[in-house]
Amino acid sequence: MDILSSLAIGFAAALTPINLMWGFIGCLLGTAIGVLPGIGPALTVALLLPITAKVDPTGALIMFAGIYYGAQFGGSTTSILLNTPGESSSMVTALEGNLMARNGRAGPALATAAIGSFVAGTIATILLTLFAPIVATLALKFG
Repeated sequence: MDILSSLAIGFAAALTPINLMWGFIGCLLGTAIGVLPGIGPALTVALLLPITAKVDPTGALIMFAGIYYGAQFGGSTTSILLNTPGESSSMVTALEGNLMARNGRAGPALATAAIGSFVAGTIATILLTLFAPIVATLALKFG
């Protein structure tokens, strides 16, 4: 029950208007930079690191998450429209999405990438939250 109460406290902190604003700004900036070919999510976070210097730690971490996920989605936009994947994780998106765009279905390809990115990110975050204590306990046993 301790995990659920900690999650409730975390959601209460994350869903404040100021933290939602930092998340939105992070997604917007991450998508804008992630669209550039050759710049992946990790480099985008590194490039935008100085922006968070004056932000409180909770807001900065939320902004970093928004930057990362926005950059991950931005790479799929370049892959679909220009057939130029910026990182290796966008290769299949470039193959299938660009084929859809050439056939006049760029909108559905971009929508599929956005919805898929949101759903996969949500599932991965939930699984990480549930399994992180178990993995940390296992890692500490290595000594």
